[in-house]
Amino acid sequence: MGASFKSATQAAAIAAAIASAAALPAIAQAKVFNRIASFAVTDNLPEGSDIKTETSPEIIAISQDGQTLVYSDSPLGALGFVDITDPAAPKPLGTLKLDAEPTSVAVIGGKALVALNTSENYTATGGELLVIDIASRELEATCTLGGQPDSVAIAKDGSFVAVAIENERDEDLNDGVIPQMPAGYVAILPISGEAVDCGALIEADVTGLAEIAGSDPEPEFVDINAAGEIVVTMQENNHLAVLDRTGAVLAHFSAGAVDIADIDTAKDKKFDFTSSLTGVKREPDAVKWLDNDRFVIANEGDYEGGSRGFSIFNKAGDVLFDSGNMLEHLAAQLGHYPDKRAGKKGVEPEGLEVATFDGQQYIFVLFERASLVAVFKDTGAAPEFVQALPSGVGPEGAIAIPARGLFVTANEADLIEDKGARAHVMIYQMQDADPVYPHIMSGKQDGHPIGWGALSGLAADASTPGKLYAVNDSFYAAQPSIFEIDATASPAVITRRIPVTRDGAAAEKLDLEGITLDGQGGFWLASEGNAKKEIPHALYHVNASGEITETVDFPAALLEHQERFGSEGIAMTGDVLWVAIQREWKDDPKGMVKLLAYDTAAKTWGAVHYPLDPKGAGWVGVSEITVHGDHAYIIERDNQIGQAAALKKLYKVALSQLTPAPLGSKLPVVSKELAHDFLPDLKATGGYVVDKIEGFTIDANGIGYAVTDNDGVDDSSGETLFFSLGKM
Repeated sequence: MGASFKSATQAAAIAAAIASAAALPAIAQAKVFNRIASFAVTDNLPEGSDIKTETSPEIIAISQDGQTLVYSDSPLGALGFVDITDPAAPKPLGTLKLDAEPTSVAVIGGKALVALNTSENYTATGGELLVIDIASRELEATCTLGGQPDSVAIAKDGSFVAVAIENERDEDLNDGVIPQMPAGYVAILPISGEAVDCGALIEADVTGLAEIAGSDPEPEFVDINAAGEIVVTMQENNHLAVLDRTGAVLAHFSAGAVDIADIDTAKDKKFDFTSSLTGVKREPDAVKWLDNDRFVIANEGDYEGGSRGFSIFNKAGDVLFDSGNMLEHLAAQLGHYPDKRAGKKGVEPEGLEVATFDGQQYIFVLFERASLVAVFKDTGAAPEFVQALPSGVGPEGAIAIPARGLFVTANEADLIEDKGARAHVMIYQMQDADPVYPHIMSGKQDGHPIGWGALSGLAADASTPGKLYAVNDSFYAAQPSIFEIDATASPAVITRRIPVTRDGAAAEKLDLEGITLDGQGGFWLASEGNAKKEIPHALYHVNASGEITETVDFPAALLEHQERFGSEGIAMTGDVLWVAIQREWKDDPKGMVKLLAYDTAAKTWGAVHYPLDPKGAGWVGVSEITVHGDHAYIIERDNQIGQAAALKKLYKVALSQLTPAPLGSKLPVVSKELAHDFLPDLKATGGYVVDKIEGFTIDANGIGYAVTDNDGVDDSSGETLFFSLGKM
């Protein structure tokens, strides 16, 4: 039984499938980018550091020889270094502690130019540009900038450096509305060789340009083209300017506004891509030149806007392309749509990279809240979609290394406070290969993308090979759903959503964790209870249309011992439903969980005890049960993530052992046999190990399938791993 993420799929097949649901063009693409490694930046913490120390790679650069990554780490107040001599096995090179907060970094020759925020507060602003030798890590020069710096860019001929001096607003002052002095500007410093001339600093004045708070420009991001022209975004001002190397303004114009249709605009625990917004300001963050006339902007938005896409302008201020709802739909299809941000800025495209590989220029767009990178070909006209790459949580910066066929993201979110994933640098390689991601995606239904996420249980059709069903959990409590999956496609495709309803309306306040066929065209669903959220522990019988026809509450004999962690899977054999309880309840011996038996004909309950593996860090519990042949298959896992993950296994129990005893009596203890270790599968895509392997089933041909729960893109990378174990 070996994991198989792809069979014979080509990149063009994925692009075509996505195009069919997101109005994206399908591209015949021979080469693709695949992730080959992830580097947890906790590995760069100084020796003796508390592993819980917050650390975060934000803006990332590469040494001239292409062997060493350099990143700014704001919470740690340091510069980080990673050895990628072997890009598939990055190694820690440690950090260089700085005296203040680094906000950006760029590299020229053997030197790192680091922007340092030395501001005392929002009004007493200050900043420096440090020149640091990468090999020796010695500070060679310090240039006083006079204000709080953000982005740094070096001219392609190495003759000067530009720094966006943002002097950012205080979001708690006057609801963050600008103007708030002091005004920002663009700092320009000449470079000779690798030496920055601090004394020749130019403070380029960009006040009086924007219609919005023109007296208080807040430059966000700068980039420099081959002609030595600087493009600067003023995000809060919704404005763009082009300067020459002397700081003279060559052109400036509003970033404009757009109308966006068929998007989700409400944070409401459901997907609804039928809403629209009008007059939304772009409010761009990152900007990159495409040539000496065109540049691309990522329209993240700030306090008044965010058009959820990216746009291409020319220097005259003409909009040559706007992505509209494209990125929103893409994220929805891939299970990465962040519902919690739907009412604000959606996927929040923030970072950009532009680079040429094998003669073709590519645009990489980073989705901060969806943790994706969309890759496009620059055609000179409308960009052509190539693929989507999974990233770590909150991609902030990126760097391309075309000479080595590499692309790297810096993912800033360190979820240590939420006991989640740590921050990572992720490395991708251009390959003549099938794309590794996505494993599963959705099509369209009623003319709109099928939004999905938090898949928490799997079941297989009894007669059609590769036809599967999944449910979502309480992250989408307002839209409980059954998803039909075609697992014969590559990637697998969610072909339709079956709403779970009660009395004609969505059956809200369910936490669906398990699904099984009832043998009559409908399903049995298991819902995990949570008294604090008024979600009962219960089983639900639904027909083929998803309507609840019967509710089976847990009996009092069970509920008097209840805990928050309840049903995590359901399977049916004959008239009996077997329900896996995730963790010990109050009446269970330590290390034992119940497998409940509900006889649908006799309406009686019983149980057996299932022995858990010894726990290490965190807890150990059960996540799924399915029946095939003479065995019940059970997922057992810990709740650890990344490098701490140790237990993600599939066990099997002979059905002959599943002889339930009455509740309240001494329960028989079953024995288990290892069927599969999921850890190699969870490491196979080059990302960090996710904690929630939650769904497993075996189809009509005896092929095993597994799926992970992405927590609805809430404090997670949003990745869903869906894969086959082969013949069971």
